[in-house]
Amino acid sequence: MSEIVSDAWKRYLGQLQEHPLRTKAITSGVLAGCSDAIAQKIAGNKKLQLRRLLLVMLYGFAYAGPFGHFLHKLMEIIFKGKKGKETVAKKVILEQLTASPWNNMFFMMYYGLVIEGRPFSLVRGKVRKDYPSVQLTAWKFWPIVAWVNYQYMPLQFRVLFHSFVASCWAVFLNLKARSIAAKRE
Repeated sequence: MSEIVSDAWKRYLGQLQEHPLRTKAITSGVLAGCSDAIAQKIAGNKKLQLRRLLLVMLYGFAYAGPFGHFLHKLMEIIFKGKKGKETVAKKVILEQLTASPWNNMFFMMYYGLVIEGRPFSLVRGKVRKDYPSVQLTAWKFWPIVAWVNYQYMPLQFRVLFHSFVASCWAVFLNLKARSIAAKRE
């Protein structure tokens, strides 16, 4: 079994080297899909909602993976040649003040409009109501993830690391939402 995993990892690294954007996009889409499948099971869905799963995968593939790829390339350009904890802190702050708010807003809009198929007016109202608490919660968790990512992950693995943590985070949020709903019943 370890030989199969080792061979798969070598192939993944080769693809990451030859086709970094495509590989990161596919990886992000697959991890988003796995996360959604787990979240659906946790939510008690008897049957997998394939449309929802595919739309979540599309988000990871078409947006999250490419966005992360270009974000980290841009960070390397902005902080070219600079290392150390002060530079890591600056990267984390810059990411949390720019990319984090945008990504949370974009995901909420995408989820409401595309995945749930709700009208813009309803989605806008929900975003207005929920966005501040979503962003504040994100600022309690994601700066730590960003610190680890910038401090310890090589550039080519940053999107993979972020996508993996994001998939775990989505499962956690689903569990939390489920436990709050169970307390209300």
